[in-house]
Parts: sequence; C-alpha cells; structure tokens
Amino acid sequence: MIEAVGLTKRYGKTLAVNNLSFSVPAGEVTGFLGPNGAGKSTTMRMILGLDNPTSGQVRIGGKLYHELKHPLRSVGALLDAKWVHPNRSARAHLMWMAKSNKIPARRVDEVLETVGLSAVANKRAGGFSLGMSQRLGIAAALLGDPEVLLFDEPVNGLDPEGILWIRKFMHRLADEGRTVFVSSHLLSEMALTASQLIVIGKGQLISQSSTEEFVARASENTVKVRSPQLPQLRQALAGASASIVDEPSALIVSGLDSAKIGELAANNGLVLHELSPQTGSLEQAFMQITGDSVEYHTGLENVA
Repeated sequence: MIEAVGLTKRYGKTLAVNNLSFSVPAGEVTGFLGPNGAGKSTTMRMILGLDNPTSGQVRIGGKLYHELKHPLRSVGALLDAKWVHPNRSARAHLMWMAKSNKIPARRVDEVLETVGLSAVANKRAGGFSLGMSQRLGIAAALLGDPEVLLFDEPVNGLDPEGILWIRKFMHRLADEGRTVFVSSHLLSEMALTASQLIVIGKGQLISQSSTEEFVARASENTVKVRSPQLPQLRQALAGASASIVDEPSALIVSGLDSAKIGELAANNGLVLHELSPQTGSLEQAFMQITGDSVEYHTGLENVA
C-alpha cells in the first residue's frame, strides 16, 4: 500500500503539489490521472524519494522510501524508459541493477523472458525502439519481485499487441495482491486497466473512487429505447416526466431507469426492441471533472 499525507512540493514560488493525501490499495490497479501540469510526475518522484517534499510524507508499506534497505525488492518503477546507458546491453543494465540490491543474477534472465526481450538481451539499449525501451523499463521494475509497482505512461510506444499484454500483465500483478499505481494520458486504456482512480488537478486531490463511480458521478445515465411504436412510447414517457432526446429510430431517455421504462411500456401494451442503459466514458468524465484544473486551454474544448 502507498499512503500520502499532506504531500506538498514547492519549487521556488511554484506550488507543484498542494497538501495532497491519498492511499493506493493493494490487490488493484489504481490509475493516477490529471491534466498536464497537475503534479503527477512530481508526486511519483516524491513517492520514490527522487524529490523531497516541502512538507508531508508518503509511505510505502508503512516506511519512507529511504528507510527501505533494498528498495528494488520493495518497489519497482518505470518513470523514464530511456533512463539507461545507451552503450549497455539490456542484460548488463539489469545485471548492474540486480547487484546494487543483492538480487540473484538468474532473475535478470527471468524478467527479460517475461517482457519478451530475451532475443535482444545482449544488444545495446541505445539502439532500442521506444517500445523495446518500455519493455526494458518494465523488466527493471519487476527485477526485485516487488510488492509495489509504479508505472508512468507504461504503454507509450507499444503496439496494440504490447498494450494488450501490459494491460493483462498489470491485472495479473494486482491479482497476486500487489499494489499497482499507473499514471497515463491514454484514458481509453485506463478505463480498461484501472479499477480505482486518483485524480488530481493543480497539485490537489480532485477525486479518489472506483473507476465506475467516477464515470457515473460525472455523467448522466440514460437509456436507449427502440420500439416499432415510438410515437406512443414517447407520449407515455413524457407523461411520466422523463426527459427525451429523439434519435433516428430510437429515443434516449433520462429520468427513468430501464426497469421503469420496461414496466411503463408493458402497462401501455407497447413492444420494445431495445432497452439498453447508456453510460458516459472515462474521457468524458475526466474532461468534465478536471476542466477547471487545465493549465492551458486551446479553445477547442467545445468543438464537437
């Protein structure tokens, strides 16, 4: 588990993180979202002891990062995929990391196999594509078999097969009881990957909830209805004070759930061909909830 309490970071007059408190539970994938400049990278660096907070603290399994004797055995992280000496091979890079934390050498080949880099283990990391560098970064995060894992934009540069692989892999890590904390701008992927969300803006907490709750809170739930008797159905729904939007061959209804709409149709002897609840997307919810926290507005936000 990761626990941040009153985390604050100032760079001169700039307040990057402002009294931020949250907890990241074990056994789930938790997404870390926020607009550019929200303080996500600064927060992750403070979790890993790369930046010292101006005030507050963050603990990993009850300890500060610098209190961990062999940190790679407790925490694995991918923050910068290109953080590797370009003339070192993938194996040499991981071997150096393993020795620094007294991790058995055999573990290097295990993680190279896990991320699919065994065939290029002895090639210079400086010649890797971005996707291969991401895989090497993930291997480094896994090296100490840690209970806590942090990933910053882990699918960056991966092809569709790689994206599916990392999504399933994160789910597997969480199912093993590990703490998985993932920052990403790819909201469609976060909707499929993260069951919990921590959303920040301008260095402050905006929301901590399940992904489902976050989307439901930000968007109005509606029901799509199709019927061969749409005019009669529309009249019945209007009589029940429902809000209705007409679409070609369908109605979008709010103010009544699908059960009540079905009962209303049955009571009026009306046939239904479709009765499907419609929920908003994570992207729509994110834009609505974080709109006031965006650092730079482009003027395109209202363009359909």
